[in-house]
Amino acid sequence: MLKFTATAKQYLWEFVELAFLAVLALLLISILLGQGAGSYVASVTENVTKFGASAGPGVLGVVILLGIIFLVMRRVKPK
Repeated sequence: MLKFTATAKQYLWEFVELAFLAVLALLLISILLGQGAGSYVASVTENVTKFGASAGPGVLGVVILLGIIFLVMRRVKPK
């Protein structure tokens, strides 16, 4: 049972990382293409912008910093 839980946790984290990279890619596409990027890209950009405005810069800075630290620690951890 513990092996199943560990495997499920690993797959879920991989999914979260891929979803985060997808959102970052859509934001980059929005920055590069502007309004010509399409309605889906514009809606994702709008949602991220609303979230950023409601959370405030201090909270976002802490979340981004903790996320970077977590990902770096996870990548350099000896196996």
